[in-house]
Amino acid sequence: MKIIFATNNHNKIIEIQSMLPKSIEIMSLESISCLEDIPETADTIEGNAIQKANYVLEKYGYDCFADDTGLEVQILNGEPGVYSARYAGEQRNADDNMDKLLSELSNKSNRKAQFKTVICLNLNGTQHLFTGIAQGKITKEKIGNGGFGYDPIFIPDGFSESFAQLSLETKNEISHRGKATKLLLDFLENK
Repeated sequence: MKIIFATNNHNKIIEIQSMLPKSIEIMSLESISCLEDIPETADTIEGNAIQKANYVLEKYGYDCFADDTGLEVQILNGEPGVYSARYAGEQRNADDNMDKLLSELSNKSNRKAQFKTVICLNLNGTQHLFTGIAQGKITKEKIGNGGFGYDPIFIPDGFSESFAQLSLETKNEISHRGKATKLLLDFLENK
């Protein structure tokens, strides 16, 4: 089975493909010549995932899945949330985003946060949503060189290392994206 993943983020593709059996092959937007930035103008994480999956279906005619992820910090009333990728501006720079968040939390003792991923699957005329959440806390500085996005400043509950320090296998077991992907995979395998 081949399925389009509505992203050109190669880190996400590698992460999710590593979790899937060889019988399911992920194709990127690039593979269907979709090189434009798909709008992400919804005001919720779910809304953005739906918007991206619907865009590919409507403009290109392919069944696909899309995801959106946000980091929700308790003391900041869920910010950056749906604006996580653009938290420090439209340049979507991970270091700038982390620096801004660390600055916002510099005098805060409550550092509880969660990552939330929603995957929207459009398949055979029906739409399905799969949600994964990883609870944890924000560090006081960037730790580790792996992962991407906010991984160097997020320590998942039950661990002393940041997502950027964990192996891909361990991260996939416990992460928000890993949990949502497992739900997607269970669904696809039982179709």
